[in-house]
Amino acid sequence: MHIALVAGELSGDLLGSGLVAALKARYPQARFSGVGGPAMIAQGLRSSVPLERLAVMGLVEVVRHLPELVGIRRRLYRQLIADPPRVFIGIDAPDFNLGLERRLRVRGIPTVHYVSPSVWAWRPWRVRKIARAVDLMLTLLPFEAAFYRQHGVAVCHVGHPLADLIPRRSASGTARQTLELAFPAETRVVALLPGSRMGEIARMGALFLETANWLQARRPGLHVLIPAATARLYDELARLRAELAPELPLTLVRGQSREVMAAADVALLASGTATLEAMLLKRPMVVAYRVAPITAWIARRLVTLSHFALPNLLAGRSVVPEFFQEAATVANLGPAVLRWLDDAPARAELEATFDGLHDRLRRDASHTAAEAIVELLRRKGACAV
Repeated sequence: MHIALVAGELSGDLLGSGLVAALKARYPQARFSGVGGPAMIAQGLRSSVPLERLAVMGLVEVVRHLPELVGIRRRLYRQLIADPPRVFIGIDAPDFNLGLERRLRVRGIPTVHYVSPSVWAWRPWRVRKIARAVDLMLTLLPFEAAFYRQHGVAVCHVGHPLADLIPRRSASGTARQTLELAFPAETRVVALLPGSRMGEIARMGALFLETANWLQARRPGLHVLIPAATARLYDELARLRAELAPELPLTLVRGQSREVMAAADVALLASGTATLEAMLLKRPMVVAYRVAPITAWIARRLVTLSHFALPNLLAGRSVVPEFFQEAATVANLGPAVLRWLDDAPARAELEATFDGLHDRLRRDASHTAAEAIVELLRRKGACAV
């Protein structure tokens, strides 16, 4: 059996690796092709192009890379028509995957989309395009499934694999030992996660380091940790540190972002999957994000939600501070981080909230998703969950 999958970035690669492992358990002779990163390749996926070629964020940024993305999609389509898979699974990357899914579905290939686009947040009319493109939508978040059912799209809420992977409790001391950090156990630690792409580092890196300088001036005993997802990001962060914060007690860590968050007392991070990981680790956080000005202008006219940080979306209310675009300043971020460091009752209340959200997302996601795909291939319809 041939199964094709396309992931658009590293977070999708992690989701895809769990799904491939679960599908291999059900179809031991299956072969897997498409686009993925190191985690999916380690599970046996044959990737046609490097995953980072698809990892482009922001409306303006996508337009700049559009010719290359269109070319990759055309080549993938021709490959999949020449060697048809039993099912095609697009993992996130909706702007890339949905068009490919629609064309493959017209040719009789069952299609699954894993990770809902944010149609419940902005451009809700895209659900009509999704209905034409997919036989089954797999959602990570509980409130997404109801939206699709209302619009007649077959859907299965599978939960989030990270909620299965990350334990209910994680000790900061254990993570600090893993990272071999050479400072006293009682040291207060702030983790900075400005993003996993060069564009995010360009927009957020200096801001986060300047915020760390502000914090260190008020809490001289603080230590700062920053993970770097790639060697290129490590070099850029090291350059920024030398330029903006040469005296700051700071450790740059190669990879290991989850361990960095677990080792921290508070995390300051860019919006994205890292906010979900910090929530599951029960770490207080402050969330900030900046995009290209025209992207922000467009988003403000299309987005219908009052929050953008995942913990706030899941809770249905503001539980962590979030700052977008011009509100993302040292004057706002510094005091918000300081509050988490100083307010023990607020931290305890937040941890209880995060515990409840963790339970809602723990559904053995990879296996639940694999079972939903098996049912689709057996022509028994969508998951009833």
